[in-house]
Amino acid sequence: MPRTYRYVGPADVAASAGTGPGRPLSAPGPLAPEAPAAPDPLGSGPPPGPGALVSGDLLTYVVSPAGVLLLAPRNSEHVACAGGGPVLAAGEIGFRRDGDGWRVDQVTNQSTGYCPEPSCWPAVAAALDAGGVRHDDGFTTEFTFRRCPRCHAVNLVKEEVYVCDLCDADLPPEWNFA
Repeated sequence: MPRTYRYVGPADVAASAGTGPGRPLSAPGPLAPEAPAAPDPLGSGPPPGPGALVSGDLLTYVVSPAGVLLLAPRNSEHVACAGGGPVLAAGEIGFRRDGDGWRVDQVTNQSTGYCPEPSCWPAVAAALDAGGVRHDDGFTTEFTFRRCPRCHAVNLVKEEVYVCDLCDADLPPEWNFA
């Protein structure tokens, strides 16, 4: 069974994040006004956020515990996109036109609110498959997060260096946001 991630970010961000949740990925429908017949990751209705959503735009996403990919404008908080609840995955995603449909152009697990592991990819892939959106076999960019056991800061691990950016404490090799 996949891991469920709860929100671990600042309480004030969650409180001010808005009502959410994001819009479910669905197909068909208009992602971009110029391509109404193509399968659409955003479903029918107006695109989220100001202006028209076009191929290449990055969006905030979460995968709900039910396995549904929810999408919101990139400047949205993941916790708002999730409606305040737990997720199977979270990050940023972009789509591009691909023949008669859409394909994931880029996708990450970058979410400091949920700090999902790269191993959450199968939940993302399953949600994309359910929506009929083509994708590669993994994240285009993977992020590794750890909470510092000394100062409790959220850290983005870079170049396999497991040291806290704030207090120089050693970070654990295993995910520690439970």
